Amino acid sequence: MKKSLIALAVLGAIAGAAQAQSSVTIYGIVDTGVVYTSKALTSTGGTGSKFSVNSGVIQGSRLGFKGVEDLGGGLKALFQLEAGFNNDTGALNGQDKGTTNLFRRKSVVGLGGNFGSVLLGRQTDILDDVSQWTSVQDFGGVTGSVGHNFNRLEGTRTNNSIRYNTPDLSGFTASAIYGFGEAAGQTSNGQAFGLGGQYANGPLGLFAAYYQSKLGTPGGTNASDTSILGNTSFAGHGNAGDTALKTFSLGASYQAGPARLYGNWSRTKQPLAYTSTLGATGVLQAGSFTVGSFNNTKADIFELGVNYAVTAPLHLLASVQYNKLTFADAGADKGKLTQINLGTDYFLSKRTDLYAFVSNLRAKDAVNPGVFGDSLGNTGNQTAVAVGIRHKF
Repeated sequence: MKKSLIALAVLGAIAGAAQAQSSVTIYGIVDTGVVYTSKALTSTGGTGSKFSVNSGVIQGSRLGFKGVEDLGGGLKALFQLEAGFNNDTGALNGQDKGTTNLFRRKSVVGLGGNFGSVLLGRQTDILDDVSQWTSVQDFGGVTGSVGHNFNRLEGTRTNNSIRYNTPDLSGFTASAIYGFGEAAGQTSNGQAFGLGGQYANGPLGLFAAYYQSKLGTPGGTNASDTSILGNTSFAGHGNAGDTALKTFSLGASYQAGPARLYGNWSRTKQPLAYTSTLGATGVLQAGSFTVGSFNNTKADIFELGVNYAVTAPLHLLASVQYNKLTFADAGADKGKLTQINLGTDYFLSKRTDLYAFVSNLRAKDAVNPGVFGDSLGNTGNQTAVAVGIRHKF
């Protein structure tokens, strides 16, 4: 009997040690809201209101797995797999170039230790990390069309990439990423790279980041895999290996008592943008929309915002984005997008919150992309209201 107890105790100790050395976490987010959009472009070219149930209003709904194994000597093996889905339909989220790949949000494996970490696979660069200092943290997809879909602060992915992250150096961390185009004999085709750093010390947060990608071989692989960078957007414009996008972002955040104040500026350039069918008025006409309608060669994006905690669970939110566009069109070489957002976020618990937002987007001499990007504005003025729930597990 005593021998059996001793054996069980030894086995328990071994199992406990093994579990302490290796762990896997299952996590996710389910975020869904009811959305009203005014002055949207109808299928017949008219103007109408739209009601919808949208998945991922603040954060994209997702299911993920991440793990770490202690290899000894301070070295660890790391992995993370993250799948996106649309909670309103249950379908996989395939927003990147229309694909429905399972782990499109993230698919990485690598090593970590006192030197930092090195990760391989499909992943975001440091621009995703610094989104905590921007409106992405509070409003998520609500401010995407006017701002972070252009400057990538929402966390656009890079395929076939290797990323290095430094350890925390007294509040400063830096990162560099390189995406392989994977074209034989043509290293620059489809290539992408970026670098940046952030500093967090008490109430202060600062960041600076740069990202650049190049056009891939038509029908081939691009490291940077987004709707504005895909081969379709620049079909017949530029050659493989030409720079398709450059973006630089600079920003700060400061916690002043119950209020988090933030501001940032980004400059995005698309050298291969081309003339579209957009007229000089900048108002989208029936049948005129093409991918090239968003043909800005340069965008300067300015943002200011505040998150004010009235109580621990209740937060009041406000932000404004101003996007100054330079086009390839001959009809109107300058345009403006201005969006004002007001909202409230109430946390029922650490994992569940209710939110309500109202946003007004105004376009001048530019296509009105719509607040949520799924309902193009048929005039220069569109308002959207969203009420929803988010649960994290």
